[in-house]
Amino acid sequence: MTKGIAEVDVRGKRVLVREDLNVPLAAGKVADDTRIAAAVPTLRNLSERGARVIVMSHLGRPDGKAVDGLRMAPVAAALSSALGKEVKTAPDCVGADVRSAVSALADGDVLLLENLRFHPEEEANDPAFSRELASLGDLYVDDAFGTAHRAHASTVGVTAFLPSYMGPLLERELDVLDEVLERPRRPFVAVLGGAKVSDKIGVISRLLQICDAILIGGGMGNTLLAAEGFDVGTSLVDKDLGPAKQVREEIDRKAARVEVLLPEDAVVATELKADAQTRFADVDEIAPDEMILDIGPTTAEKFTGVIEDAKTVLWNGPMGVFEMDAFAAGTEAVGDAIAESGAMSVLGGGDTAAAAHKLGFADKVTYISTGGGATLEYIEGKELPGVAALRDAAHA
Repeated sequence: MTKGIAEVDVRGKRVLVREDLNVPLAAGKVADDTRIAAAVPTLRNLSERGARVIVMSHLGRPDGKAVDGLRMAPVAAALSSALGKEVKTAPDCVGADVRSAVSALADGDVLLLENLRFHPEEEANDPAFSRELASLGDLYVDDAFGTAHRAHASTVGVTAFLPSYMGPLLERELDVLDEVLERPRRPFVAVLGGAKVSDKIGVISRLLQICDAILIGGGMGNTLLAAEGFDVGTSLVDKDLGPAKQVREEIDRKAARVEVLLPEDAVVATELKADAQTRFADVDEIAPDEMILDIGPTTAEKFTGVIEDAKTVLWNGPMGVFEMDAFAAGTEAVGDAIAESGAMSVLGGGDTAAAAHKLGFADKVTYISTGGGATLEYIEGKELPGVAALRDAAHA
């Protein structure tokens, strides 16, 4: 059993908190504050209880070098606004200047460290770097489910040097996913989209064992159709159809128990443009110069019919290029059906969350996971290094 931070007296203590504040930026500002909003309750609670809160996160992929466009200042501004109080910033995440900034904190203050991944030692889980991070705090809290699948200094290494606790957001993520995967109310329906089948072989295999129905669209649907022998024109597909053929064989073996639906029709165009000329086409009538950009109305109707009867829905990946209105109808239909079903519904993945917010059903589903790769690995049944480190620390 891992330890939570809720019952610990944190007043006057330096609490080092790993959050996942890896948010998209546009024109120097935070473009989507979903992860910031998810982190706020934990940080506010610690601050109100008198902790000296030191927040650390990565942002983007700077590859171990300081990159001005990936500094944490815009995140600090958005976090200040969301918390309703100043979030101080540090010039780095380790070093003398950072130690001075931490020493100057008063009870209730919040300090955001600079991008962890400006240092190659972070992703290398370097022990000396881990020790230096840990020296900034009296306690460590991991609240970053989105990075729990990474064995990095800030997620695993620091647990060797500080009393370590699970944050409420991380606890909630695991509780929700455990409920869906281990105790689903049935029928249990999974909706899968996104780009590559090869990235989700393990996920599909696990879901074929526990779901009653699986609905597959997006690029994954294209690839599985291609593996069946359909000509999908210039659609996005995996270059190597081997994994898709492997999945097809597994689907066929489980067909007696699990209903798996692929697209029957699609919205197609000869180019990916917002104002492209589009048409509906059955999947066996796609021209060589056309590409699938959304599921078609017949498919949407069949998918939503299955969802309407569901008691549990897990959704990862949009049905098409929802960012453009011309190709958003399928994703919107699925989202609306989930919202209206009354099912326990969990959405995972950044694109799915973005679609939920853009298309207006984010507040009508049960839970939107902050994890991308971590969610997929947890669904697959893999042990997440960040969670394992906390469990080890709890038993140390």
